[in-house]
Amino acid sequence: MKYKAIMLLAAFSSSVLLISQCSSEPVFDLKVYEAEKKVDVMIDGKLFTSYIYPDEIKKPVLWPLMSPAGNMLTRSFPLENKVGDRADHPHHVGVWLNYGDVNGLDFWNNSEAIAPEKRDGYGTIFHRSIEKAESGKGSALLETRAAWESPDHIIMLEEQSTFSFIALENMRIIDRTTTLKAVIDEINFTDNKEGMFAIRVARELELPTEKPTNLVDSHGNVTRVELMDNTLVKGDYRSAEGIEGKEVWGTRCRWMKLASEINGEQVALVIIDHPSNVGYPTYWHARDYGLFASNTLGQKIFSEGENELNFSLKKGESVTFKYRLVVATENLNDQQINQLADKYASK
Repeated sequence: MKYKAIMLLAAFSSSVLLISQCSSEPVFDLKVYEAEKKVDVMIDGKLFTSYIYPDEIKKPVLWPLMSPAGNMLTRSFPLENKVGDRADHPHHVGVWLNYGDVNGLDFWNNSEAIAPEKRDGYGTIFHRSIEKAESGKGSALLETRAAWESPDHIIMLEEQSTFSFIALENMRIIDRTTTLKAVIDEINFTDNKEGMFAIRVARELELPTEKPTNLVDSHGNVTRVELMDNTLVKGDYRSAEGIEGKEVWGTRCRWMKLASEINGEQVALVIIDHPSNVGYPTYWHARDYGLFASNTLGQKIFSEGENELNFSLKKGESVTFKYRLVVATENLNDQQINQLADKYASK
């Protein structure tokens, strides 16, 4: 009887531990708001990010991107006026994927700021549908469809994207897989520095600079600032090859980290390229002012003419791109990131 009681107690303790572990697993809740053109990605009742697709931003994006402590990691401008935000490059919104030269059309630089007489040189990505929005414990899945269109609304590419959201200890992960299928006779991705998977970060994640720039003031107006205040600006890049700071621009490797501190919270953003991508390992279009981009298709300008990639698709052909974005609440070291990259490469 004594032995049986001990066994029952052990079994009960194991069950309690298992239930405790399961109950502590973060819970994702994907909330679809079609009228508002967005899907909120909630973790334990708090906003992590939103998939949004208003027509005026010319492409679907993830915005905002929030840290576990509730700090905003993406720039607010141009969707909101936040004091101290840079007011440049209005086409840099949240986390997105597009390219600067597709059959001569610029999808990357398109925004409401383009003059009407110049809009015939720009392409737009239109959201078409939400195919899946699956919530769950520890992970969630969003599947979407979109169309890459010319100014006269000819569909050039059909896009199918999946966003896998994962919550781990001290870390959140977004795995984006995007398949582009040619609808017209030929699609040419001409080598271009403007691409491809990117995030425009909050001011606190930028690298300190002395250069004058335009910032949003307390009245929501854009003001020229000659002397920059870098008190809260603590960002720094580090590449898989050990290169740091603004020198990472134009380098080539499989991952890049941007680390900083926001309101006392340590934050590291890491973009990881996938070995199946055309042009792997990627070149990095990573700027000190807050643009953090992986460009797997553009090579010429980054390599100073040594490499060039002009990728094309015939009608009915498709290509798939995969990228991982890691949001960590610690300054991940190289070994930790290499482990994440190795695991992602096997997917």
